Amino acid sequence: MDQIESNTHSFIIKVWLEETAVETHKPLWHGYISHVGSGRRRYLKNLDEIKPFLAGYLSEMGVKLGFWARLRAKRQLKH
Repeated sequence: MDQIESNTHSFIIKVWLEETAVETHKPLWHGYISHVGSGRRRYLKNLDEIKPFLAGYLSEMGVKLGFWARLRAKRQLKH
């Protein structure tokens, strides 16, 4: 495996807007994010849940994250 691929993660993100949100004019997003390599999947109730999922993999790669990002990442990897 070349060096670039060994430091690469692939994700699939699928999101959709709930129909009730269209009627009420309040966006209500749902979806999931999957890590392609491991098959781990996290279901989303809002788009803000994507970042902590990614942060877990970034910190494993040695990316320096802020304290709160590291804390959220550890919680995400446990789920």
